[in-house]
Amino acid sequence: MRLLRYRFLRLLRDTAGNILPLAAVGMMVAAAVVGSGIDLSRDYKVRNQLQAACDAAVLAGRRTVTTAGFDTASQTAANNYFATNFDSTSQEVTGTSFVPTSPDGGKTITGTASTTLNTLVMRLFGFNTFTVSVSCASSMGVGNADVMMVLDTTGSMGSILSGSQTRLAALQQAMKDFYTTLANATASTNARIRYGFVPYSTTVNVGKLLMAEDPDYIADTWTYQTRTAVYFDYSSATRTSTSTTYGNTSYGSSYRYTTGNGYSNQSTCLSNMPTSTTWADSGSESVTFTVSGTSPNMTVTRKVSQSQTQRVYSCAQSNNGRWYVNYQDNTRTETTNETWTSVKTVSPTPTANSEFYQWAYQPYSWPTDVFKTGEAATLYTGDNGTAVSSTWDGCILERSTVATSSISYNAVTGMSPSNAYDIDLDTVPSNAATRWGPLWPEAAYMRYNSGSNSTKSYASPTTSGAAATSPCPAQGQLLTEMSQSAFNTYANSLVANGNTYLDIGMIWGGRMISPSGVFQDNVNTAASNGGEVSRHLIFMTDGEMQTINTYQQAWGMEYWDRKVTSDGSSSTETTNHTKRFLAVCEAIKAKGVRVWVIAFTSTLSSDLTTCASANSSYTAANATELSTAFQEIAKQVGELRLTQ
Repeated sequence: MRLLRYRFLRLLRDTAGNILPLAAVGMMVAAAVVGSGIDLSRDYKVRNQLQAACDAAVLAGRRTVTTAGFDTASQTAANNYFATNFDSTSQEVTGTSFVPTSPDGGKTITGTASTTLNTLVMRLFGFNTFTVSVSCASSMGVGNADVMMVLDTTGSMGSILSGSQTRLAALQQAMKDFYTTLANATASTNARIRYGFVPYSTTVNVGKLLMAEDPDYIADTWTYQTRTAVYFDYSSATRTSTSTTYGNTSYGSSYRYTTGNGYSNQSTCLSNMPTSTTWADSGSESVTFTVSGTSPNMTVTRKVSQSQTQRVYSCAQSNNGRWYVNYQDNTRTETTNETWTSVKTVSPTPTANSEFYQWAYQPYSWPTDVFKTGEAATLYTGDNGTAVSSTWDGCILERSTVATSSISYNAVTGMSPSNAYDIDLDTVPSNAATRWGPLWPEAAYMRYNSGSNSTKSYASPTTSGAAATSPCPAQGQLLTEMSQSAFNTYANSLVANGNTYLDIGMIWGGRMISPSGVFQDNVNTAASNGGEVSRHLIFMTDGEMQTINTYQQAWGMEYWDRKVTSDGSSSTETTNHTKRFLAVCEAIKAKGVRVWVIAFTSTLSSDLTTCASANSSYTAANATELSTAFQEIAKQVGELRLTQ
């Protein structure tokens, strides 16, 4: 290089001619220009690739951030992405480094990357290397979003997952992690995030939400599979005969009454002996009837059997010569027969001069308007026709439908059949067919052909039956902005009970996020920032459809009501409810709602994947995977973006 400069200077001092020096200078300038162009082009290429790798790395690092912040796992993900996207050998560089950091606990990931490029031509002019460095940053940018969580809270969610943690507890924690992920992404922004909830099992608890919209959405009367008390009314009857007899007395064993050493003589014993009791009733009386004729001209023989006891005391001398008071308890049965004529029956409410006779297990329309006042309703369904008071907890019975498996949804024609109002997401109640009824545990009774529940009567009223099981999940919530504390409190309120009716959860998730349904005023409330709102429905279940035809669920008691099936069978019921589930999924997606599905401790069935939007289904075998699934969804509800 020094020799080249020396010769160049000699040419400049040479006055023998001027053409050759000028040509030499031109050559040197041309070499510098071409050389710089080549090496600057290589620098540009390396810089672009370095920037792309840096950007990919911080995006990957931010995407893997969980509630633990920018931890070792997230740092490793960032470094791995950088290494994958930048190959020092192919770029002909050395000394490459990448350093990812987070100044705010994982909300924003920043990175700096640098490398050294060896020059090819510019080293002729003293430039042996170029240092290339870039910086990058990413954060989770979230626009306005509505998130409706449709959550399986069936009885199986109460089972132990591991250690002492239940499946429900794992769900509650995963929900809280979801909130934290989105809260971190929206910190210091004006984005609006709203949450709604539909806990579901055999029905949903949305009655108070409906009442707040319009009390007329709830029916004033509803037909239940129930039992009604039948009473004899004696107000116009005549007692024609009465008799009382006593059964043989059963003499009890003799027991010593006196404590201590007794008495020295009989006289003292007698003076300390209690008075024997008269016959007294003991236990409950048993009433049976013999009936002939029809109301109001019935002849009734009323037989009352009553156990009675009597305690008798006596003095007796013992072998030691002392006197003691002994006692024995005697028993007998008193039987009274009364015959009445001109007796009539009344039902389901007793009169002033009436007596319980028997039950009639049958469908019956009870008034339900009292529930709209928040007051207690009274039914005479207690033991022997006594009054039972109850208030409504808010769980509902679905409106009118069609018992068919031919259920489908088409984006043009809508739901078919059109009068299956139970799966209609948007129709506002205006008549008996479109109103909902209160789930009423105190009114729900199964009926049997005999005392055995293995023989159920479908069509005819019977005198034998039993109370039905009527699970009710936690109350749902419309879309609303929530603090972390309020969100956690709601998550902790969930309870596990009932069987798995996937369709009832999806139906009400759809109704509560539909922009054109009963709750449209809530759904369409504009965000104060003026931005668009994305809508998401997260559907979580720990099992497949599991119906039971003798429970009181959202469609009544299927074995007797037959609202969904023609035969009341469990297998047909499951099939028909699954068809409803799939149709409703399509109706919700047609509204622009992204449907996410999580199968927890169960397989991701074809029904669930069909229900979900594209690339929106997850499986979770344990609590960690469930939390991960919820956080993955949260990250996609948010929008990962580069900020530098």
